[in-house]
Amino acid sequence: MTRRERFPHDDPREWLNRARSNLAHARNRASEVYLEDLCFCAQQAAEKAIKALMIARGIEFPYVHDLDHLLSLLAERGESIPSAVRRASELTRYATATRYPGAVRPVTEAEYLEALELADAVVRWAEEAV
Repeated sequence: MTRRERFPHDDPREWLNRARSNLAHARNRASEVYLEDLCFCAQQAAEKAIKALMIARGIEFPYVHDLDHLLSLLAERGESIPSAVRRASELTRYATATRYPGAVRPVTEAEYLEALELADAVVRWAEEAV
C-alpha cells in the first residue's frame, strides 16, 4: 500500500485526505468496535470533506461538528448543495451523543450503513467540487 501525499494543513487536498482516511476507518468493521464509533468516523469524513470545500472557496469555518451549519455557510456563499449532501446533516448526531455510554440507544446496522452512504456522498461531492 502506498501512502498518500501529505499537504499543508491549509490545503483542501489534505482535508480531503483526512476525510478519505476517516471514511476508510468507518468502513473497517471489527467485531470489537461499536457501530457508534464507526458512525463517528463517518461523520468526521463528511465534516472534513465539507471543510475542504470551504477552504477551497476561501470560506472561514468554525471548528464545530454541526454539518447543517457548515453546509448553510457554503450555501450562503452561493455553493449549490445537492439534496444527497444536505441529508448528511443527519450525521451530526454521531459527533456527540453516540460517543458516550448510555447517552442514546445503540446504532442499528441499517443506521450504520446509511451513515456510510451519506458520508461517501459528501466526500465524492467535495472531491468533484475541489
